[in-house]
Amino acid sequence: MRIPNWLNENNVDFELIPHRTTYDAQRLAAAIHVTGRDVAKTVLLRAGGGDYIVAVLPANKTIDLERTSQLLGEDALELATEIEISQHCPDCEMGSLPPFGSQYGMRTLLDESLSQDDEVVFEGNTHQEAIRMKFDDFVRIEQPLIGSFARAN
Repeated sequence: MRIPNWLNENNVDFELIPHRTTYDAQRLAAAIHVTGRDVAKTVLLRAGGGDYIVAVLPANKTIDLERTSQLLGEDALELATEIEISQHCPDCEMGSLPPFGSQYGMRTLLDESLSQDDEVVFEGNTHQEAIRMKFDDFVRIEQPLIGSFARAN
């Protein structure tokens, strides 16, 4: 899935922001001159039963696996590897993970702290593009489970 094409097909207004190559959300934030709180990072989780979940949280926070397990009703959650990410998102550069788990047959979990802003910014299919869109549009097209699972670094 090419994110800009998919967003256009779903009549979603967005801004494609080219930037220098970055490999994590905090560096992405610096490259596009916003705070880490304003950029959503995406993490792939592996559940004990073999399911995968896409978790979306602010770049300046860390995922709390225990709280996330409780929220999802899962016994054990682990961070997936970059190899697993590339297997689930073969249309993305190695290490890139879009916040649209539904497009890859996975559930999406969104930290509620991101709802404090009107817009959300996240990495696209590559390490050289970011996408800015309205938060409400993101929720409308992705329909994530929203909860509190991120903690301050």
